[in-house]
Amino acid sequence: MTNDQLMREAIRLSIENVANGGGPFGAVIARGGEIIATGVNRVTASNDPTAHAEVSAIRRAARVLGTFNLSGCEIFTSCEPCPMCLGAIYWARLDRIYYANTKADAAAAGFDDSFIYDELALPRDLRKLPAVPMLRSEAIRAFRLWNDKEDKAEY
Repeated sequence: MTNDQLMREAIRLSIENVANGGGPFGAVIARGGEIIATGVNRVTASNDPTAHAEVSAIRRAARVLGTFNLSGCEIFTSCEPCPMCLGAIYWARLDRIYYANTKADAAAAGFDDSFIYDELALPRDLRKLPAVPMLRSEAIRAFRLWNDKEDKAEY
């Protein structure tokens, strides 16, 4: 499939998902023009705030390919990814993001993520959501064990 066809599939999924009670977002993960996995937004349908189209597609692609490293794949998404999805895309190591609607288009439709971008730019002590560090001296043991582990799967 061409890039235009892959994006049209993501757009088709987003439109179809609205009719099926989900949010207006669809995503396709492809490798070499072949669809590996798709996803749609099912946040309200599944009561899962992480059930965004991109995250759902990444989860499926990882299962299909049997790996958490999706290098060699690209994502086509009906809308510019939110901060959570963008983070997931980076962690999955996708090669490229293609998107249709912009985050401004999403904001105009009631999906405004600008507050998250604004919060991330602030020092922790100025953010609206309190983040309280605690028990680091105990928790650091897990990282020490990880660093000493000889058979770890690097990611």
